[in-house]
Amino acid sequence: MGKPLSLEKNTMEISLEISMYPLNEEYKQQILAFIDGLNSYENLEVITNPMSTQVFGDFEEVMHAFTIETKKVFTDISRVMMVTKIFNHNLLDA
Repeated sequence: MGKPLSLEKNTMEISLEISMYPLNEEYKQQILAFIDGLNSYENLEVITNPMSTQVFGDFEEVMHAFTIETKKVFTDISRVMMVTKIFNHNLLDA
């Protein structure tokens, strides 16, 4: 059986890579809106390139932002796919 979740804040820096694929003709606007949403979180570092968007920061903050922004996308877009990779280290600190 796993350990119970701790309520105390343990900090862990992570890197999250996201590729988003809206399956419709308005995909460019929808991708840019998603990236703008991620950029609205002050404590996160967001880097975008033609292939993906990378988000760096505290685990809790990155996952919170990803959850909120992904829920908006899944609510607003009828068909969209996301591919993610998560690394348990902030690659900007490497």
